[in-house]
Amino acid sequence: MEEIVFPNQIRMHRRLRGVPMQQLADYLGVSLSAVSKIEKGYRRLNQEQLIQVAELLDCSMQDLYVNEQNSQEEVVQAWKREQERRSKINQTAGLKTLGAGLRHIRNENGLTLIEVSEHADMTLSVYHRIEMGQREVSDKEFKNIAHAMSMTIDGLKARIKELEEAGDLTDIIEHNDNRYRVLNNSRYANLGAMMLGERDTVMVPVYGSSNAEGNIIIDRNGALKEVSCPIQLQAKHDIYAINLCTRRLGSLISSRAVLFADPTEVVSAGDIALYYIKEDEAKLLSIREDENGRLYGLRWNPDERVALDNSDLAKIHKIVVINL
Repeated sequence: MEEIVFPNQIRMHRRLRGVPMQQLADYLGVSLSAVSKIEKGYRRLNQEQLIQVAELLDCSMQDLYVNEQNSQEEVVQAWKREQERRSKINQTAGLKTLGAGLRHIRNENGLTLIEVSEHADMTLSVYHRIEMGQREVSDKEFKNIAHAMSMTIDGLKARIKELEEAGDLTDIIEHNDNRYRVLNNSRYANLGAMMLGERDTVMVPVYGSSNAEGNIIIDRNGALKEVSCPIQLQAKHDIYAINLCTRRLGSLISSRAVLFADPTEVVSAGDIALYYIKEDEAKLLSIREDENGRLYGLRWNPDERVALDNSDLAKIHKIVVINL
């Protein structure tokens, strides 16, 4: 599952609602130390965990982001200082040179970000941060990256050194620095995952209108608009999007959200999914698991539990990306 990292207001909302850190740790199934790192923006979350946090704290996922419009000034400033600190550390550690070298070699080999990240057994966002010079690389990860580029470890190191000495990485480092400043401006922090693109824009149709029951009507012949496809989904051909035109999931997701659905993905507990009850009508559900390991769907306003069985799996389209 794609990982998400962002400056957040989880601690503030947790304290406002009187939720102890241990309760959040237990709810996510992680340690207290992990929760502390998550609240400080040091540790990554996946989409399922992000949804779980919003549910426990009874807020929308949008509320968890830091931005200049709704965050306390000291929170915004603390986050900016942390980004500056990390940037200085990265520069000293030579990570910018490493990232620029990897990007140069990847382009030489005609590889995409998605291809390298998949063959290196890491998420797209993690590998992208490595190329941006914003993340350290373990020996195992470097070995996997070299393999993904069909090179030996020593060969990859030598090629990066050769490019550095020839001055071929200067423009890439400058480009990465400029992009990093844009991506990490607190006003746009929650758009970072949508700004990884290096290829031509792929557009995805957006459907969705709500009926009296809060179900979503999807008219395949009448897309409401088109939006840019997130880069991690551009290799998929069945992707489509819906407006969040129903409040049957409460305030879990911002009403401005666009949800990208993939009919080929298998759902599991913690996912959000469309459950088709007719060819052009679906319920938006939060997928849960009962004590016997069976999946079911939940929605609210009013409360409704939807039983699911194996025969229903073809009717369920997993929501794989949520753009807030």
